[in-house]
Amino acid sequence: MPRRAPVPRASRFCCSIKTARWDPLLIRRGFTALERAQALGGALGPYALQAAIAACHARAPTGADTDWARIAALYDALAQLAPSPVVELNRAVALAMAFGPAMGLQVADALLSEPRLKNYHLLPSVRADFLFKLGRFDEARAEFERAASLTRNLRERELLLERAAACERGPEPPLC
Repeated sequence: MPRRAPVPRASRFCCSIKTARWDPLLIRRGFTALERAQALGGALGPYALQAAIAACHARAPTGADTDWARIAALYDALAQLAPSPVVELNRAVALAMAFGPAMGLQVADALLSEPRLKNYHLLPSVRADFLFKLGRFDEARAEFERAASLTRNLRERELLLERAAACERGPEPPLC
């Protein structure tokens, strides 16, 4: 599926993605390519599964309208075909969005001992978001600060430190 203009990853909160910035022509082309792959029959391969995940995002006008249960199921299938710690982390996000942050945190916590994610800032960032949603603000703050220390992107660092500071204020209205 085509991508929109790059935005720092940490600022891509699922519920605040501006789909109006996406190119509708490229999205339609992506849908057509995915339909062709599905028409071939048989099991979808890893690329088709990733395209199906992207299509779920593209079909939803907002993050709140996204079919997170379908995305979680697609990540389950992708994890079977092309297992990786990043796929698992993405699966954790989809599970949290579909079924609640406790479920996502359980999957993310299982990745803490994964050596390939030791310095990957998105693992503590994702965990921090789940912890925040669960009302575990001290733990969330520590994870946001850890994520900020690991990223090399200045805007991401600023955003993560803002989120850490928000932990002092407690719960805020959810984005979706």
